[in-house]
Amino acid sequence: MGCCGSSFLRGHDSDHKINHNGNNNNSSSRLPQASNGPAQPSYGTDSLGAAAGGVPHFSEFSLAELKAATNNFSSDFIVSESGEKAPNVVYKGRLQNDTNRRWIAIKKFAKLAWPDPKQFADEAWGVGKLRHKRLANLIGYCCDGDERLLVAEYMPNDTLAKHLFHWENQTIEWAMRLRVALFIAEALDYCSSEGRPLYHDLNAYRVLFDENGDPRLSCFGLMKNSRDGKSYSTNLAYTPPEYLRNGRVTPESVIFSFGTVLLDLLSGKHIPPSHALDMIRGKNILLLMDSHLEGNFSTEEATVVFDLASRCLQYEPRERPNTKDLVATLAPLQNKSDVPSYVMLGIPKHEEGPPTPQHPLSPMGDACSRMDLTAIHQILVMTHYKDDEGTNELSFQEWTQQMRDMLEARKRGDVAFRDKDFKTAIECYSQFIDVGTMVSPTVYARRSLCHLLCDQPDAALRDAMQAQCVYPDWSTAFYMQAVALAKLDMHKDAADMLNEAAALEEKKQRGGKGS
Repeated sequence: MGCCGSSFLRGHDSDHKINHNGNNNNSSSRLPQASNGPAQPSYGTDSLGAAAGGVPHFSEFSLAELKAATNNFSSDFIVSESGEKAPNVVYKGRLQNDTNRRWIAIKKFAKLAWPDPKQFADEAWGVGKLRHKRLANLIGYCCDGDERLLVAEYMPNDTLAKHLFHWENQTIEWAMRLRVALFIAEALDYCSSEGRPLYHDLNAYRVLFDENGDPRLSCFGLMKNSRDGKSYSTNLAYTPPEYLRNGRVTPESVIFSFGTVLLDLLSGKHIPPSHALDMIRGKNILLLMDSHLEGNFSTEEATVVFDLASRCLQYEPRERPNTKDLVATLAPLQNKSDVPSYVMLGIPKHEEGPPTPQHPLSPMGDACSRMDLTAIHQILVMTHYKDDEGTNELSFQEWTQQMRDMLEARKRGDVAFRDKDFKTAIECYSQFIDVGTMVSPTVYARRSLCHLLCDQPDAALRDAMQAQCVYPDWSTAFYMQAVALAKLDMHKDAADMLNEAAALEEKKQRGGKGS
C-alpha cells in the first residue's frame, strides 16, 4: 500500500489571505481607494475564514476588466428587469483574475449621467464604505472617459418583485414576508446610522435574494441614476407626497417608500398607496391580504404590519416612524428563525463549486468543477477498475475463501453503484475495505461519491484521501477531494485540490505517471 507523500499535504493556516480587490495589487495607480489506515492529508479548518467568505474591499476597476467580465457587455449577461431598454443596464459578470470566480453585478449608467468623474467617484466611495449583511454591497466603480459603472455583489435569486408578483411555483409564505420586512428595515437602519439615510426609489425591485435566499437591499439605490436625475423612476402614484411638491428626497421619504413595500408584502400586488388608503382607514385587513396565502397568516401579526404601513404612509413626513421604530416593530414578529430562507422560498440550497483551475480539464475534472455528481458517477462506472492496475500484487496463497468473499462483496457493490443504489453500495464496499487483504483506490473513490450522494461530505473526504494514500499520483483522488471540500464550504482548499488534479493530468499527457 502506498502512503501519502508530503508534497500532497494540505495544511492551510489562518494566515492565507485572498485578494478581494477585483484587480491586481496595483490599484494605487488609480483613485484611492477517519478509520485505521494509511496516514492522510490534513486540512486547515480555517482555510477559508472571513477573508474568503467576506465582502471584497472597495476599489476602482478598469473598463477593460469589466468588459472581459461581461463578454464585452453582451446582452446575454443583462439581468436588469427592463433589459436593454433600461436607462441604466445591469449586467452580471465574472472577473477574470478573481481566483474564486464569483459573480458580480455591474450597473452601466447612461452616457453623460455623471459628467464630473470626481463627483461620481466621491459618491461611489461614500457608498462603498458601507458593509452589512443586509446589503448587496458595493465593491467597486469605474470612471473611464464618459463611461460610469458601479460594481456590486451579485444576488442570484431574483427580486422581491419577481417572487411576489410573477412567481411560478409558489408564493412567498407569510413568515418569509415578515423576514423580508425586517431585513430591509435593518439595512435602512444601518445606512442611516452610517450617515447615508437617503435611498432613491425604494421598491420591490430593489430587494434582492442572495445565494442562501436571504433578502438584501441593493446598494445601487444609495446613488441617484444621474447627477441631476430624478430620485423616483417608478409611477408617480408611489412617490412620497413631499417629493411631488419639492422634488427632494429626505429620510422621511424613504420611510414612505418602505410603507409601499409593506403594502406589497401584505397584498402580493403593487398597490398604489392612494388605492390602499381606503382599506387602511377602514381597517379592512382581510380585503388587503394576498389571497394566495390562502389564510395561512397570523391576523395579529398582519395587523401590526398593516398599522406600521399606515404610519409609514402618513401625509406629513414628521408623523412617520424612523428606521429604529421599523426594526423595533418588526423584530418581535419573526418566527421560523431556524428555517433557512432558501427553504421558505422553495429554491435549491446554494452549493458553490471549486473555481476553474489554471490547467485544462478532462471530462472528470470538468464534472468535478461543476459539482455534477451524476456525470462523475457515469465516468467512474465507465472507467471501471483500470486505474487499480499495479496497486495490488497478490500471491497464489492469498486466494483464499476470504478473498473470494471479499471480491464478491465488491461485485455486489459494483452492481449497486451502477444501479444508483448508493446506500447498498456503501455497505458492500465497506465489507470489501474492512477485510483489508486488498486495497483499491477505485473502491475508495466510488464509496466517496456514494457518500456525497447521500449528503455525507465528511466521509466522502476521508475516502478520497484514502484513495490518494493508496495511489498518490491519481488525479481522480484529488478531484473527489475537491468536490468534498467544496461541499464542506472549504473553497480555497477545493480550488487548490482541483488545480493539483489538473496538473497531474497535464503531467500524464506529457508522458509522466498518473491519471
